[in-house]
Amino acid sequence: MKTQTTLIVLAGMMAVLAASRLPAAAADTNLPVVIPPASEILSRVKKEHPRLLATAKDFAQLKERVKSDAQLQQWHGRLREQAAEILKEPPSKYEIPDGLRLLGTSRRVLHRVQTLALLYQLDGDKRYVERAWKELEAAANFKDWNPRHFLDTAEMTHAFAIGYDWLYDQWTDEQRATLRTAMVEKGIKPAQDIQSRNTWWARSHHNWNQVCNGGIGMGALALADVEPQLAGEVLRAALQSIQLAMTEFAPDGAWAEGPGYWNYATRYNVAFLAALQSALGTDFGLSRMAGFPETSLFPIYISSPTGETCNFADGGSHSLRAPQLFWLAREFNQPVAAWFQQRAAAPEALDLLWYQPKATSPKAAALPLDKYFRNVEVAIFRGAWEDPKATFIGFKAGDNKANHSHLDLGTFVLDALGVRWAIDLGREDYNLPGYFGSQRWTYYRLRAEGHNTLVLNPSAGPDQDPKAKARIVRFDSQPKRAFAIADLTAAYAGNAAKVQRGMALQNRRQALVQDEIEADKPADVWWFMHTEAAVKLSKDGSSAVLTKGKAKLRARIVSPKTAAFTVMKAVPLPGSPNPEGQEKNAAIRKLAIHQPGVNSLRLTVTFEPLAGNETVPSRLPDVSPLAAW
Repeated sequence: MKTQTTLIVLAGMMAVLAASRLPAAAADTNLPVVIPPASEILSRVKKEHPRLLATAKDFAQLKERVKSDAQLQQWHGRLREQAAEILKEPPSKYEIPDGLRLLGTSRRVLHRVQTLALLYQLDGDKRYVERAWKELEAAANFKDWNPRHFLDTAEMTHAFAIGYDWLYDQWTDEQRATLRTAMVEKGIKPAQDIQSRNTWWARSHHNWNQVCNGGIGMGALALADVEPQLAGEVLRAALQSIQLAMTEFAPDGAWAEGPGYWNYATRYNVAFLAALQSALGTDFGLSRMAGFPETSLFPIYISSPTGETCNFADGGSHSLRAPQLFWLAREFNQPVAAWFQQRAAAPEALDLLWYQPKATSPKAAALPLDKYFRNVEVAIFRGAWEDPKATFIGFKAGDNKANHSHLDLGTFVLDALGVRWAIDLGREDYNLPGYFGSQRWTYYRLRAEGHNTLVLNPSAGPDQDPKAKARIVRFDSQPKRAFAIADLTAAYAGNAAKVQRGMALQNRRQALVQDEIEADKPADVWWFMHTEAAVKLSKDGSSAVLTKGKAKLRARIVSPKTAAFTVMKAVPLPGSPNPEGQEKNAAIRKLAIHQPGVNSLRLTVTFEPLAGNETVPSRLPDVSPLAAW
């Protein structure tokens, strides 16, 4: 940990963030939104508190809405239950369990303060103020907010900004001074140093940018009237810098870091925009940047009928819960986003604050069943909206250089009959040696062999080109059949002259994956699909039946006729790296096809859901070249 660059890598900065000393003015070049001088920004600041996310009038209106809205009443009760537990718990302590991150503590402080402060606004119970002070006072006395992992600092600053602003009238002058000093010295000034040098997260294009600029921006807005020079400089820099990350939403609102990091990035992005609007009366047009008005559709499409996501990069498949969807629903008149978030089982303070009762389901809104997200290069297919047993396919091409990416070009997930059959294993332990550095591509879950894609000529080195980007070159959505074709050639540079994968949803029920490979020299080709299901092969290996509970899925090899399935453990191939400490994946198995010595190959596999005593037609579908699809 001797250099800032080392710290960034350990903290999860996947992009190469050179700590160059570019002048701050360089950040202005080609930004889509022109930001006014700091003096003009400050001239807009509302004098009264609260002003972050909500005003006194907003809280009064929410208090009245709770009285008449059954959903809000239920969520209000759930928040009171959470607060009752918080009242019993001791204040947070300075804890870095992994030796790097204070993040768990920062998030706990934010959750507690935000919950208690909102409930005070609704209920007027002084116990919430007293407990919030204990939490804030303890964190104010921390030796620092762990600026070496700046997410921790940003989230803690966010917590203090909310506590300072929402409970402003309840604090004594001495208490306000304590909160102000902590925010300035432990949060805002360290951020200003990074912004002034235009380095680290200030020039990044991923979630660190939004979280750090958003959290620190909240603090600057809270203190803009009492620390005008500092707040003005930090706010202007944040308004410029955050555009670098927001350009990544273009053109369709998708997020290259995967659905989990979409949630994290947009949570802070939206909070900052909402605070700008409530405190200044404007976000200067940032919310209208290309792709951002459409971003609420990304979690809706990428969530399957089972509730799991089409997860990729360093993320799990768990259901998304994102209160910022309520804000997006209101801001862009998207009642389908409100419908999605209304189903959240565990509400938080922002759910109440941003709640939108006007909701429309995807089916009622007549959203297309299929979606191609450009630039991120993900295609989604589904058999139906709002049918928990419908077939769902998530198919990914994309960019191996994207932040948090795996070597997963060509991978897919598959759901049918309420079961996820083809799974993505998700992230490994972030604290493993070199996970965000030189050893990243030695870990099974991050390699192509740990995904539902191809491996050509297995070796100890990366099994896809870490610099490769793959595009979906064709996408078609028709009532009975939808498909996408990805050109994966760049991923296998040096091993094949051409590699393409097509993924199709046929009759809105059956899935088909077809690979076409042309190699100048004989290639050793492996095809993998990871699953939690039990697998039973036919005698000749040409088909397999996957079973999970009462549901079944039949996989059949259509071509070549000589190919056969095998079942393997989800572990590295012989000769692949196998570092200590990584997950054993003991509950996972993988369906595999091995084709050695290949110069030209067309490998086609179908997947057919079997409900009850249903059988699959004996006749295999015809095979057409991808060029004829």
